[in-house]
Amino acid sequence: MSARLLDGKGVAKAIREEVKRGVSELVARGVTPGLAAILVGENPASEIYVRNKTRASEEAGIHSETLRLAADTTPGVLAETIDALNRREDIDAILLQLPLPSHLDSGEFIPRIDPDKDVDGFHPVNVGRLVQNDPGPRPCTPAGIIELLRREKIEIKGARASVIGRSNIVGKPMALLLLHEHATVTICHSRTRELAKVASEGDILVAAMGSPGFVRGDFIKPGATVIDVGINRVEERDAVIDYFGEDESRLAQLETKGYTLVGDVHPREAQKVAGALTPVPGGVGPLTIAMLLDNTMRLARRRRLSS
Repeated sequence: MSARLLDGKGVAKAIREEVKRGVSELVARGVTPGLAAILVGENPASEIYVRNKTRASEEAGIHSETLRLAADTTPGVLAETIDALNRREDIDAILLQLPLPSHLDSGEFIPRIDPDKDVDGFHPVNVGRLVQNDPGPRPCTPAGIIELLRREKIEIKGARASVIGRSNIVGKPMALLLLHEHATVTICHSRTRELAKVASEGDILVAAMGSPGFVRGDFIKPGATVIDVGINRVEERDAVIDYFGEDESRLAQLETKGYTLVGDVHPREAQKVAGALTPVPGGVGPLTIAMLLDNTMRLARRRRLSS
């Protein structure tokens, strides 16, 4: 068996085109959606994400701005920055880029964002809306995965789904979204007994624990759909060969960049067992930004046209 690769890039492109049309309709009614990102410090991964977000927003017709704060920003300054964005009528969506520097507690500042401008869906009010399946912004990565499954014609209703990882950003909301789609969901984690056996019961397996190549072939039910959320750098030749074999393109990346990327799923082993699989990169990643734009558009519509 050789797994079919799911087209995350293609699905993300389709979503972005739909957002672009939706934004055009809003602009015709006098509303230009506004997205503001707060970036504290100089985290390289965050810089890349915010840069890609800005480019994608411009392409969709969304006004986008980034507020850059120094790494030693005080809690008071960050609080004032969020409050100012909450008050701005032209800003519909606020993104507080995580992780924050160690002296700033995200648990203090995420609840400070107006829940009706919370583009990531992390505010406690929006977590409650998610639990109850009420309207509201959904965390972007899990929401993108649901769109991928729908558009790639993967049956969710009635399926067994295994989610490895229990973070507030991916694991927990992913489990809830799958439950709302009528899957039977098991959340697995580092303390799950017989983890591979439990995970392998899933017709759909979502790996989101941040550990390179952790999910091996015995974690996967033959023919299952495997969604790999992880993105990890691999810098050793032996590890690259273990994950990808003598793949010339991966070895060339290692030679030129000093690394290549692997997810939380062992790609060679998964290819032999899974029925469908997301690649890394190019699988889940593009969907996250696409759903950020979709959330921004919907927040603008709800805030400015629903009354």
